[in-house]
Amino acid sequence: MPTISMFYGILIRMFFRDIEKHHLPHIHADYQGQVAVYSIVDGEVLSGHLPPNKQKLVVAWIEIHQEDLLADWELTAGGKKPFPIKGLDQ
Repeated sequence: MPTISMFYGILIRMFFRDIEKHHLPHIHADYQGQVAVYSIVDGEVLSGHLPPNKQKLVVAWIEIHQEDLLADWELTAGGKKPFPIKGLDQ
């Protein structure tokens, strides 16, 4: 699972061909061992949880980079490596 971004201690990852479990474009956000899965389309939490302040950062980042995330989703759904996306702290 490639890490596509990192900011404020949060790792953002996207699995290759990860369409079976959640059935829609999503990312995995990992912060100090806590993992949450977020919809790229609307930032909704699909599973897991992060601390509230980190969750707000992830949702804002998704909104800012939605177009890039959807392009990366298409790449990973096809088994290709996604492009890195800037974090909020860059």
